[in-house]
Amino acid sequence: MADLSTEYLGLKLANPLVPSSSPLTNSLDGCRRLEDAGAAAVILPSLFEEEIHQFEETTTRFLHEQAIGFGEADSFLPIPDDYSTTLDGYLELLESIKASLAIPVIASLNGISSDGWIRYGKQLQEAGADALELNIYYVAANIEESSAEVEGRYVRMLYELREQVTLPITMKLSSQFSSPGHFVRNLQAAGAGGVSLFNRFYQPDIDLDTRNVLPKMHLSHPYEALLRIHWLAILHGRVDLSLAATGGFHTAEDALKAVMAGADVVHLCAVLLQQGPEQLTRIRDDMQRWLEDNGYASLQQLKGCVSQQHAIDPAAYERTNYVKLLDGFQASRGVWR
Repeated sequence: MADLSTEYLGLKLANPLVPSSSPLTNSLDGCRRLEDAGAAAVILPSLFEEEIHQFEETTTRFLHEQAIGFGEADSFLPIPDDYSTTLDGYLELLESIKASLAIPVIASLNGISSDGWIRYGKQLQEAGADALELNIYYVAANIEESSAEVEGRYVRMLYELREQVTLPITMKLSSQFSSPGHFVRNLQAAGAGGVSLFNRFYQPDIDLDTRNVLPKMHLSHPYEALLRIHWLAILHGRVDLSLAATGGFHTAEDALKAVMAGADVVHLCAVLLQQGPEQLTRIRDDMQRWLEDNGYASLQQLKGCVSQQHAIDPAAYERTNYVKLLDGFQASRGVWR
C-alpha cells in the first residue's frame, strides 16, 4: 500500500488532506466526523479580532454603562460575575477539540492590529493549538498605501509575533500581492513556517433594482486550483518552508496535481460542505490507488516532480507559454474569423 504520509509545519501527518476553516470545523462533532473520514489535521474557523472588539463594546454598553434613570432600579439589570465572551468560546472550542482528537488541531487568527495578533496568538498557543494559521484577509482599498507598505506591515507583525509565540506559524495569503515569491521569501525570513496559497476574497455583487451592494458567498470551483498549482510550482525548491494548497481542490486528481507542483498538504473545504466529510475518504483512497497504479511507493516520490525546477519545460510556467497559447488558439469550426 502506498505511503501517503507528509510533513507540514514540522507536524507528521498521515496524508496531505487537511480540512480548512469552515462550518464543519466549528464544532467538536464536525471535527470528529472529519477525523473519522481520514483528515490528517483540522483547521478551526478564524478568530476575528473585530468580533472580539464588537462583543466587548456591546458588553460595556449594556452591562457597565447602565443608565435606566432610577438608582434604586439598578438591581434589575445586575452585572453577572462571569459570562462567556467570543474569545472564551473560541478557546473553549479549541481546548475541547484538542482533548478529543488524535490529529493536530490548527487554530486560525485574523487580526487587525499588532497588539491583537500578538495577544490572541499567545492565548491560542496556551489553549493547546498545534500550529497557528494567520489568515491575511485585507483588501488594500487605500490608494495612498503602496504594496511595499502593505507587505511590510505583515512582515513586521509576523516578526513581532514570532518573538512571543513558539508555535509553527503559517501565513494564508491572497493571490493579489504584486510579487508573491519575494513576499514569501520575506515571510520566511521573519519566521513563517509555511504559507497557504491562496485565500479567496468574497466579491460583493450589486442589486440593479435597489443599487445596494450585496455580499455573496460563492464556493470554490476546480478551475481555481490552477492558479494555486502555478505558484506552488514556482515556489517549490526556492523557499524553505511548508507549502499548502487551498482553494478549488475537489478531487484526488486536483490534490495529486498540487503535490506534483510541490504542495505538502492540500486544504479541502467546498467539496466537503457540498458532499459531506465522507468525500475526504474517497479522495484519499483514490490518491492511494493512483499512486499504486502508477508505480509510486510513497507520496514523497511524487512531490515537486513537475515544479518549475523539475518540469520538462520550465518555461511552461512563464510568459513564453502564454504567448504560445495565444498564437495557437483555434476557433471552433463554423466560427468566422
